[in-house]
Amino acid sequence: MYVEGLLSSLTRVKKARSLRVSSWDTTGRNSDAWNIEPGETRVLAELKGPGCINHIWMTQRDGYRNVLLRCFWDDEAHPSVLCPLGDFFGLGHEIVNSYDSLLFSASTNGNNQFNTGCALNSYVQMPFNKSARIELVNEGDKPHRQYFYIDSERYDQSLDDDVAYFHAQFRRENPCDGWGHEIRVNTPEANIVNTERLAWDNNYLILEAAGRGHYIGCNLSVTNFQGTWWGEGDDMIWIDGYKWPPELHGTGSEDYLNQAWGMQPNAFRHNGSSIYERDTNGYQTSYVFHLENPIRFEKEIRATIEHGHGNHLRNEMASVAYWYQLEPHKPFGVLPVAQRKPVLRDESGEWMVDAAAETPQSEPVLNDEMKQMKAQWAEKQKKP
Repeated sequence: MYVEGLLSSLTRVKKARSLRVSSWDTTGRNSDAWNIEPGETRVLAELKGPGCINHIWMTQRDGYRNVLLRCFWDDEAHPSVLCPLGDFFGLGHEIVNSYDSLLFSASTNGNNQFNTGCALNSYVQMPFNKSARIELVNEGDKPHRQYFYIDSERYDQSLDDDVAYFHAQFRRENPCDGWGHEIRVNTPEANIVNTERLAWDNNYLILEAAGRGHYIGCNLSVTNFQGTWWGEGDDMIWIDGYKWPPELHGTGSEDYLNQAWGMQPNAFRHNGSSIYERDTNGYQTSYVFHLENPIRFEKEIRATIEHGHGNHLRNEMASVAYWYQLEPHKPFGVLPVAQRKPVLRDESGEWMVDAAAETPQSEPVLNDEMKQMKAQWAEKQKKP
């Protein structure tokens, strides 16, 4: 068990030097935070290896999507971690909430509020052989004030050749390219065939990576525009290339997230909801960590999930995938800040469409079954 391994390690003395980099006020006064100006990139920590970061604590009042966290290992040119600050720690939509899991936790007095003070913790192990560089990039339009601790260990000997490096990747679709958003979930009209290349091409993409490593989970944020159940989307994860069926094929969104009959307002060690939609009027963030059963790949991995069964929903979805792999990794980017901003409601409760925040994509190509189901649903709505 993961926890047993953690606790048993405390019974042995290890040859390592414990270190911390923090935002403490070096003048000896109490201004223990760093100010990061708009457009500025600030290096929080530059560490020499071999070593391992084993804890990160951060607190701030805002910047959860405007500010990017970037991590570089062993002087690499492309970051292995590239995520908005809040999403990396499991909080989507610029909303904060208190929750606890094995890898991440958050604590706030302002539960279920946008952009207010919150403590964020990561307990993810982040090894490095030569160096580690942790940066924050302020892509917002106002100064960002950040408190932080970065705790690590330094070792005398180099890491073994099979030690994998931690990675995290943010993705978003606003909205998803659903073919029948007007159709309610769990109706006959939504129950189309979604297999083979249709699923490979149209499912929401959580992770696409190349190399050798193992995927350990993700968080998934949904803005529920339709207002009914946003799930019923099967997870489909391909290992080392396309084939049908994929190596891992699930049975529904909440099932992949290790819950059932919808999501519940809880946060467990391996899975749960850091943000629950009934507390936030339509915003959900859930997470799942498969630490004892990581998904291993030798060449590449494509982790996906349907947005509604058969990809019929046009809700907004965002995610952060977490994985370990041997370097080098396939470089990846991140959406511009305008396309990371949450979708808000107006005073009447209607969703406000902001073209600047949308992620442009082509309209779905409707096959014969989709056309038939849309027509059948339209006819059903005409009946008294």
